[in-house]
Amino acid sequence: MNLVAVYSVLVIAIVFEVLGTSAMQAAQHFSRLVPTMIMVVCYAVAFYFLSWSLRYVPVGIAYAIWSGLGIVLISLVGYFMFGQKLDLAAVVGLGLIVTGVLVLNLFSKSTFH
Repeated sequence: MNLVAVYSVLVIAIVFEVLGTSAMQAAQHFSRLVPTMIMVVCYAVAFYFLSWSLRYVPVGIAYAIWSGLGIVLISLVGYFMFGQKLDLAAVVGLGLIVTGVLVLNLFSKSTFH
């Protein structure tokens, strides 16, 4: 499988994880049925595509990319959609996560097998 396809599968996993986490926020402690069901479906899809990517990416690298970019994206969703504030320390921390994901992908020889 080529590099673009592997990244595409991982991006799909990340997008569905972010959608699931957004639905979790809207589910209000599982008290709202539709957001709860959306969350369950999105997490199932996210884990399916994450597990599929493990055919080509070591688990530690795949999980670092998945969780790192998921954290950054859900922080942006929280900021723009839910009005959650990010202070300077949060922005710096998120920048460090993005930097770590870039270092893994640009310089690590263990990214794909």
